Amino acid sequence: MSRAFTAFFVSPDPALANDAKGLHKLDMVPQRRRKKKKPLLRRFFYALRYRIGEYAVRGFVAVLPWVPYRLLVSYTSFTAWVTFGLLRQYRKRMVENVSMALSKEFPSPEQRKTLVWRAWQNFARGVLETSAVMHFPKEKIIEIVALEGEEQLRSALAKGKGVLALSAHLGSFTMICARLAAGGYPFSVVVKHPGDYRFARLIDDYRTQLGVDTISAKPRREAVRGILKALRQNRVVLVIADEFKSGEVMVDFMGQKSPAPRGPATLALRTGAVTLPMFATRRDDDSLVLSIGAPIQPIQYEQLEESVVATTALYTRHLEEAIRRYPDQWNWLGFPRNGKLAGSQKPRPKQRRKRSQTVQPPPAP
Repeated sequence: MSRAFTAFFVSPDPALANDAKGLHKLDMVPQRRRKKKKPLLRRFFYALRYRIGEYAVRGFVAVLPWVPYRLLVSYTSFTAWVTFGLLRQYRKRMVENVSMALSKEFPSPEQRKTLVWRAWQNFARGVLETSAVMHFPKEKIIEIVALEGEEQLRSALAKGKGVLALSAHLGSFTMICARLAAGGYPFSVVVKHPGDYRFARLIDDYRTQLGVDTISAKPRREAVRGILKALRQNRVVLVIADEFKSGEVMVDFMGQKSPAPRGPATLALRTGAVTLPMFATRRDDDSLVLSIGAPIQPIQYEQLEESVVATTALYTRHLEEAIRRYPDQWNWLGFPRNGKLAGSQKPRPKQRRKRSQTVQPPPAP
């Protein structure tokens, strides 16, 4: 890490300035090698795919107010059925991950495929709900998404150090932003943008319309600066932390050893921001509820590195507990592909191996 990069984290805020020495270790997104430039024809089709997606999203959002919602639900179900059949690669990966993690709970292939199909349907409904709220007044958003544990959020914000909302690709997770923004809470979300700038800008504009500020996860320095600024402003910052495909902390997740990002834990330890677990899940009657749990206290040892590893393991346990409660509402794509780590995550020199150790969190009280 260069000196310039370390100096970057020195904040004009005295409280954060004292923590600059540790923040240089923050790893929101693992560093990757620069990719070679793609062939012209491949770039053309890559851009074409995003243009089709862009105008499809624009058209879908535009016609929503003019189509009965029940008809839209039927259309969404049909689209889910078609894509479930066509996107065999994703379906296969999801089934493999369920087999790997929940073989005891779902012993037969039929049960696993049924679980994956329900998860696929849930994702499709989430896309519809996220698009639909673009035309909803704040009062209706508050009405359709029940809020449990709001007192936890108010108490955390009263401390004035911001809130880290820890969540996963679970249920209708995008409704967390819409619901809290509609309730008047200052809200930001950390997003890993798609490769196409125009498509990414379109989705960011939609979030802005809902009152949600977007913080890009790349480049890392910009991401950290955006998160620190939001926390200094006492905002709620949503971090989706269930992508166990890369990271420098090895954790136990769903019975597997998986790499996890150290960013959320490092932020909580170095800034004093309160970490609250938040999940927007679907009830049996198809209604949505946003549940806000009690604060997750970071684990503090003498050494920062040990604290980060232990706290990351603790956060992972909270995510796993939520996923096990609603296995048919998770996307089941958060594992390393084929159970293998990316090249950048394989064991490296001694210092890196030390940072990649697995630490178990203490048992729940």
